[in-house]
Amino acid sequence: MRVLVTGGAGYIGSVLVEELLRDGHRVTVYDSLYKGHAAAVAPEATLVRADLADGAALRQALGDNEIEAVIHMAADSLVGESVVDPAKYYRNNLVAGLALLDALRDRGVERLVFSSTAAVYGEPAKQPIEETDPTAPTNPYGETKLAFEHALAWYERAYGLRYASLRYFNAAGATERCGEDHDPETHLIPLVLQAAAGQRPEVTIYGADYPTPDGTCIRDYIHVVDLARAHILALGSLERGSQVYNLGCGGAGYSVRQVIDVARQVTGRDIPVRVGPRRPGDPAVLVASSARIQRELGWQPTRQDLGAIVASAWAWMQAHPTGYR
Repeated sequence: MRVLVTGGAGYIGSVLVEELLRDGHRVTVYDSLYKGHAAAVAPEATLVRADLADGAALRQALGDNEIEAVIHMAADSLVGESVVDPAKYYRNNLVAGLALLDALRDRGVERLVFSSTAAVYGEPAKQPIEETDPTAPTNPYGETKLAFEHALAWYERAYGLRYASLRYFNAAGATERCGEDHDPETHLIPLVLQAAAGQRPEVTIYGADYPTPDGTCIRDYIHVVDLARAHILALGSLERGSQVYNLGCGGAGYSVRQVIDVARQVTGRDIPVRVGPRRPGDPAVLVASSARIQRELGWQPTRQDLGAIVASAWAWMQAHPTGYR
């Protein structure tokens, strides 16, 4: 299949491109590179450097590469930033997303997989979170992702678009050639590993008095390759109709202290820790259920051991001490 991946030069997108190519798909990456890295794009893929808001460039990329389906990964995704600058998130996540949908209509492309977020649930009343649970985002990041999901449903009804929306929390780990290189870095595992490597003085734990076994927050961590495989399975399922799927770690999740302890074991290094105050709006536990996608599409994550996830990220960091630079 000829697939266009928006945001395909980013962390998850670049691994998805690797997996699509491994399966024999022809891949075009559409990325502005304002956060992504050209060096992260597999050489077998075609890279188009352009913004989603550039309708002419987008339509040309769809037509020139005879695109049959799109996997939409491009987005801004920092919760705190979204609260401070909601305009940026509505512009880049929703307005640009709608521009993508209109370009797909114009070019007759009727298949789309959307990289959404479990942040659409806000602070859920129960764990693990299921797809039938209420959606109540608590920040503009989750709100804009949910608004785009709503648009997908209406575009399906009016124009025949078939879509799958995948909701998840924390991608983690790396492949041999693709890993995390963000500026600024906000994800826990790379922050912990940077402290192990001496690239930062310590790791801050935001709150150690939560009602969890060790007092720190519990979250999902899913290996980035497992996430990529879920997107590809969803792409292949669109003939069966549109659907929403959660992607979770398949267990009870991992606490902040567990992540730090495992990183110490993997790296064999001390990791200094400072306990700070809670961050506003941080729930004690956020874990998503993957029962539906496992049941309907047969998704079976194969890299869910936390030690293996951390070890893959550490190996990439050791091989790329300055990231993609």
